[in-house]
Order: sequence, then structure tokens, then C-alpha cells
Amino acid sequence: MTDILIVGTGALACLFAARLSAAGISVTMLGTWREGLAALRMYGVTIVQTDGRQTSYPVQVVDRTDPCVGSRYALVLVKSWQTARAANQMANCLAQDGIALTLQNGLGNYETLAEVLGPERVALGTTTTGATLLSSGRVRPGGEGLISVGASEKLQPVLEMLKQAGFTLEILEDVQALIWGKLVVNAAINPLTALLKMSNGGILSRPSARQLAADLAKEVMAVAQAQGITLPYIDPVEIAEKVAERTAQNRSSMYQDIQRGAPTEIDAICGAVVNKGWEMGIPTPVNYSMWKLVHALVEENIETE
Repeated sequence: MTDILIVGTGALACLFAARLSAAGISVTMLGTWREGLAALRMYGVTIVQTDGRQTSYPVQVVDRTDPCVGSRYALVLVKSWQTARAANQMANCLAQDGIALTLQNGLGNYETLAEVLGPERVALGTTTTGATLLSSGRVRPGGEGLISVGASEKLQPVLEMLKQAGFTLEILEDVQALIWGKLVVNAAINPLTALLKMSNGGILSRPSARQLAADLAKEVMAVAQAQGITLPYIDPVEIAEKVAERTAQNRSSMYQDIQRGAPTEIDAICGAVVNKGWEMGIPTPVNYSMWKLVHALVEENIETE
């Protein structure tokens, strides 16, 4: 039986698969991207270092759920707009006593998974680990981040695998603090890097971009506080800038989506902040602007294809 199932074949899915495989853990990747699946079947997952060194790691690759039936442990690393599809796939293969850990960006992923799989089979987590997908199955690490998860005894075997693969973990009791803490970082970095077409570190070298990132982070914190959510840090600007510095060479997932002409997660990030802000009576003008600007950029790409 496979030790762990990774749902997704994008940048983070490939990075996690490679590191887990390198640690001697059997990995199966479940996806729908035909080009990516073909490359993974032929070459495995390839890690490309900044100096050009490449190392490939074996993984099993499937595009249907039959071979995965009975999987006890899974990592969900698809885009937020793919979560409903992933949940339905996992309903066919996750064991009744299994657990799926979501490390996705944005709001609503846990709820979507829990509605299909049941809350007892879903665990919530976040990660600031970065990765850039260079081509199908080839990924460049973008800086070591932190994996934060809610406390769960059932999740312990998954956490042991992640530790074995060299990931840094922290356990938090407040699940909502987890998701909103990551949302601060996503909102501050992702839309700006996508719109300005730059790596994460570029935000820190441009004063106007740095100010916008700070404004975005503060708005997210204000909406969280209005709901009674205490973030796992005091200064949202400081944490966003630390992540940008730590992953300076990485291209955010949203920037990569724009480059590939793929849908973005802007609705689950800035859009979700705006909607929750409206509900709570908290103004979020900078997040609103980013939400609409990214949509305008995607619309432009569609029109020029």
C-alpha cells in the first residue's frame, strides 16, 4: 500500500513528492494534467537547484482513483478552484479511517473537503514553503518554509513522514488562526508578484510595492480580528516581509499561474478577504483593487490568446 498519496501535480505537489520520495517514502501522485502526468511517469519528479544540478526521484502516477483505493494518508496540494474535483476523487480512494491534510492557499478548501469526506477525515494546515514549476515534473525549490497544522492525533503518521523528509513543522491549537495567518502572506505577496511580474523578493526592493504589501497584510489582519481570530504572530507586515525575504527567488503560485495562462486563486485569497470584510463591516479597498486587477489581467490574457 502506498505510504502517502499526493493530490496534485503542480509546483508544491512536485516538491513535496520529491522530498518524501528522497526520504524513502513511497509516493503516489493523483492528477489530471496529462502533460505533467506523462513527464512524471517517464522521469519521476526532478528537483532543479539554483546552480543547475538536477536530481530525479521515483513516484507512482495515476489519473484515476482505482489504484489509490484504501489510501490512509493524503496531502492535498491542488489549486483552490480544483478542490471540489479533488474532494470527489478522494471520496473514491481515501480509506474510511484515512486522513487528508490540506496545505492549500486561500479560504474554503477545508470546508469543501470536509463536506465531501467528513470532517473526521480532513486536517487543516498551511505552508510557506515555495517552489517554481520549471516544466512538467521539474521544480525549483523557492526557499525553506514552515508547515503549520492543527493538532490531531490521527495526523501523526503524516507529520512523521514530513519530518523524515526534512520539513519544519509547528502544531497550533487554533485552526482558524492557521488559515488566516497564511492568508495574510498570500494576500500580501501573490497578487503583487503576479501583476508586477516579479519574484517574491522584488516586493522588498520597490518601496511602492512594499507599501502595498503592508496595506494588504493589515487589511487581512483587520478582517481576522473582526471575527475574533487571533493570528499566530503580532505584526502581519513583518511576517509577510520575512516570507518574501526567505523565498526571495521564488515566483509565487499566482505569478506562475499568470505565466501559464491558468486560472488563479485570487477569488480564494483577496476575493475571500473582501467578501468577509463586507460581511463584518471592515473596509478592504487594497484587497478589492488586487482582486479586480488580477481578474483584469487574466481577462487580457484570454483576449490575446
